[in-house]
Amino acid sequence: MTSPRADAHTPRHPRRSIAWLTAAAVCATVAFGGVAFGGVVASPATAADQANLTGIILGVGADESQRIVTWYSSADTAQSVQLAPTSQLNAGQFPAGATAIAATGSANIATSGGFNRHATLSGLSENTAYSYRVGSEGNWSATYEFKTQSFDGAYDFLFFGDPQIGSSGDLAKDGAGWNDTLNVALTANPNAEILVSGGDQVETANTESQWDAFLAPEKLRQYPWAATIGNHDVGGKAYEQHLFTPNTDRSGALYANGNPSSNTSGGDYWYIYKDVLFIDLNSNSYRTASGGGGDAAHVAYVTDVVNQHGAEAKYTVLVYHHAIYSPADHAKDSDNKIRRTDFPTTFSNLGVDLVLQGHDHSYSRSYEIKNGEKANPAEQPGQEDVFTGPGGVVYVTANSASGSKYYDITAPDSSGTSGAGNGADPLNPGSYWYNSVQNQEHVRTYVKVQVKSDQLVVQNIRSGTCAAPNAAVELNKVPWCGPDSGATAAHPVGSIVDSVTIHPYHGEGQEIQVTVPTAAPGEFGWTIDGRNSLVDLGTAVENGDHFDAAGQINPITVTDTRRSLTPWSISASVGDFRDGTQTFPGKYLGWTPKVVLAGGGATAGQSIGSGYFSGDGLAVSRQLGSAAQGHERGTAKLGADLDLKIPVSVGEGSYRATMTITALSN
Repeated sequence: MTSPRADAHTPRHPRRSIAWLTAAAVCATVAFGGVAFGGVVASPATAADQANLTGIILGVGADESQRIVTWYSSADTAQSVQLAPTSQLNAGQFPAGATAIAATGSANIATSGGFNRHATLSGLSENTAYSYRVGSEGNWSATYEFKTQSFDGAYDFLFFGDPQIGSSGDLAKDGAGWNDTLNVALTANPNAEILVSGGDQVETANTESQWDAFLAPEKLRQYPWAATIGNHDVGGKAYEQHLFTPNTDRSGALYANGNPSSNTSGGDYWYIYKDVLFIDLNSNSYRTASGGGGDAAHVAYVTDVVNQHGAEAKYTVLVYHHAIYSPADHAKDSDNKIRRTDFPTTFSNLGVDLVLQGHDHSYSRSYEIKNGEKANPAEQPGQEDVFTGPGGVVYVTANSASGSKYYDITAPDSSGTSGAGNGADPLNPGSYWYNSVQNQEHVRTYVKVQVKSDQLVVQNIRSGTCAAPNAAVELNKVPWCGPDSGATAAHPVGSIVDSVTIHPYHGEGQEIQVTVPTAAPGEFGWTIDGRNSLVDLGTAVENGDHFDAAGQINPITVTDTRRSLTPWSISASVGDFRDGTQTFPGKYLGWTPKVVLAGGGATAGQSIGSGYFSGDGLAVSRQLGSAAQGHERGTAKLGADLDLKIPVSVGEGSYRATMTITALSN
């Protein structure tokens, strides 16, 4: 298998800053002026070269400063994407000299007809509305608009399960439900930044009428779609023709039949969007007997990507189609049992935070899973806050976003409560052992994920009711609709089915966050948040030739009840602060230790100034506190005031370093 290249995408621009300390990191931001777009201006087509331009869709790029536009053309002509900030358009007309990014592509397979084109828009500026159109001079498509937002900080993305347009047998009804879910979701969340697919865009891989209905919603030209290959998409090339993806490894090992040139789609890909590393897998390739590399190839791919790019992000989110922890018709499928033994330990070892899945047309949210087992036996069904320990991963399966097909929840069996088993949850015997929440109401839903500095908030939200558009209900494909198997009236659109806040694991040390602004005058403030080991230093303040930030570590409790009354000490050091390829040394952090709660004969260590002016700061081990031989027995709490001084030459971005805390005693 070809390993993902470290230079597979344009190097990430500096980003707005967040510093943490584990303890920890610090972030800085550089504002980009202007827009630099790669590509060559396409030669204008002649009047005889007029082409029908269809299937236009906006996709994710390698990072938040990129988008990819893909479309179909009836003619094999040189085409491009014309792009300009919307503010530069005059009465809807693009300015003279507007940027044009040359498109590439090839002929479609016979069942699709025509040709496919795609172009990558790079160097986008943050907080900017852009207008674009595709085609060539004299033969442009309609104009569409998308908006970038801040390239750093909190954001929301939306996850959609199996539109599977055409599966109800009524294309129009399926399309209507899909369009309505997108409208409902984005009306409620207009600032959502990416739309993530759970796979199965269509019912039949190469049926273009189904693709036309899937691509019909205008929202797919306004918000970037992050595609996923489902089992109904994989059996043809239309998926790859319609949905070009960044950083894609199309090695044979990542195709179900091992042959990328065959009439099938495949490949794995990754991208980073605002501190989240997304890795998307072709879960249709799961066994070597079919010719591909099986699950082992995906495990190797995920491992390579995380090893090469995991340090560039704060969270890791995996996306693939076949849900390994789900509640309905596919819960006991033999292929999913294989994946359920092949994947979880690797995901735990790599520090994956969240896994998003489709395929089972029902909603579920797993318990915290570690190495294929429930990590915390005490975690309760439906628990609203989950504090993932080392290796804890939460798996979410999305219900139908279009209403074209629903699967009913199935019953546990006696096959076991770990690994590939489908036994009952001891805390809730009607559910599978791995699921904290299971839900099927035969109404359309979508999943909203809020990415915050120290938590992921995951919510399953109703986008429809039992009323139309809801193809499976309208066509009597299901016998009931609503909660409690139809015994309770349907809840309103926008109501929440399930909500959980995932608090990530911060290691054995402490993480500290600080926002470093650009070197410009202004007011900056900070807050302190000691929950879950995160310390927020707030926003650094410019002070001449450097930035200042201050805060406090979370107190460390030391208890010594030994009769020997031997001495002890607590020391700590900090490594380099990093944000991708940007760094600054840990010596810039200093501290003033203190005894927060006296006891046990504890005394505070010496004050260590920031190494910005001189010295090594906390880059070398420094004593936080100690007790001498013969000290009294008891408990003390040690703390420290932090002093961070950073040169104004440090670029904007989110930096993290680790504070290693060491306890010594004879």
